[in-house]
Amino acid sequence: MIDRIWLYRGVLAGVLSAVAGACLAASGDMAALPAFSAQAPASSPVTPFAPPAESSMPTDGFGKSAKLGEQIFTHTQTFAGKYVGNTLNCASCHLDAGRKADSSPLWGAYPLYPAYRSKNGHVNSFAERLQGCFMYSMNGKAPPLGDPVLVALESYAYWLAKGAPIGEKLPGQGYPKLPAPAQKADYARGSAVYAQHCALCHGADGQGQSSGGQTVFPPLWGAQSFNWGAGMGDIQNAAGFIKANMPLGLAGTLTDQQAWDVATFMDSHERPQDPRFLGSVEATRAKFHDSPHSMYGQTVNGQVLGASGSR
Repeated sequence: MIDRIWLYRGVLAGVLSAVAGACLAASGDMAALPAFSAQAPASSPVTPFAPPAESSMPTDGFGKSAKLGEQIFTHTQTFAGKYVGNTLNCASCHLDAGRKADSSPLWGAYPLYPAYRSKNGHVNSFAERLQGCFMYSMNGKAPPLGDPVLVALESYAYWLAKGAPIGEKLPGQGYPKLPAPAQKADYARGSAVYAQHCALCHGADGQGQSSGGQTVFPPLWGAQSFNWGAGMGDIQNAAGFIKANMPLGLAGTLTDQQAWDVATFMDSHERPQDPRFLGSVEATRAKFHDSPHSMYGQTVNGQVLGASGSR
């Protein structure tokens, strides 16, 4: 049987071959000042971090754990289904099996932990950060610390980050932060952008597409998407991801304004309830969503978002 991972990549390769390739721009940084020089440092391009080639993954006990982590990452429902509550995979938002810059790559996240997170008010280990992904983005439940699923994902992330500096920001980590839009982000304009650039893959109803029981293009709202506590529910995060990565194979072709507008449209639809729900939408918004970048608790098309989200 053809390995599911290569089947998944083959599907994406077919999509990518049908559209124009994307170009990624390398970031710049200041070169080191030469010794005894009074001259200002000259700028030189920073070489983007490159994770190790898949062919170099070891085959020993650690390598087997890392390989399992890759399988969990790309086919999360299949390999970690008891912890997943929707049809997404980790790779739905962290593209190219967690390798792609500007789509919150694993090699960019691993070296930044342990770190304090305001989301839960304490220092998180990388394993605890992964637990949050299952709770929010996967709308599921957190694997216990030490669970083989978490260990495998940590192993894969550790291997991808081989050679990356610890605790330093690297080009391509996380999602890009777009400047504020020239015009206030608008639902109606976003709807038009979605119909023109997104619906072909994600469906007019936002429910995505699957093939052979495997999600190919993820649902963007509704019961099978991420819940209200997920990072992609923040319009700023979604706009940065969309600008850098969407449409698939045509990254960077949307304007900043279009990215903000379509992110607002996407995040203005109902989805599963925030697991931190405090008993009312008002209290939950005040505690966790008091931000202009969150649509939770806002009224759109006569509906209070979050009021009908299932728990």
